[in-house]
Amino acid sequence: MNLQVDPNQVQNAPAPQPVNPPLVKQANLYELSGGGIHITYSTTSFGGFPIFTYQDSSQSKQFSGNQIRTVQTEIGTLVTVTTFLTVDSGSTTFTVLIPTVNLRSSDSVAIWTDGIATVHRFLVVGPPLQGQTEIYTVYPLSGTASFVVF
Repeated sequence: MNLQVDPNQVQNAPAPQPVNPPLVKQANLYELSGGGIHITYSTTSFGGFPIFTYQDSSQSKQFSGNQIRTVQTEIGTLVTVTTFLTVDSGSTTFTVLIPTVNLRSSDSVAIWTDGIATVHRFLVVGPPLQGQTEIYTVYPLSGTASFVVF
């Protein structure tokens, strides 16, 4: 059997149509824990502002709006809250590195990241402290990133 193809038909054949990829959404809700720390971070809420919940063995705190500080970096978004504040000797902050998470077919995926508790030492009275003024404790965190409609 000898099949011949007309070159004009090949040139005029319709090009294959690209398959539309599933809708890509970025996660907006992160639930993470590790090392005795549990956090929930939502980039938005019913009120339109972010919400951050922090819990460790000695305290549970909720933050919203401008109490949550974010910085976009090459490695993800640094999200920071102040977990302890004194007037005259320092403070403690907690920062979590939030990776970009794209969601396609599912509304939730597992993620791994790090959180950093930072003790900021200073004195209001007297000379400045000598040496390192920030002390870091790193916590490996794991959990889920989800897309939720608010």
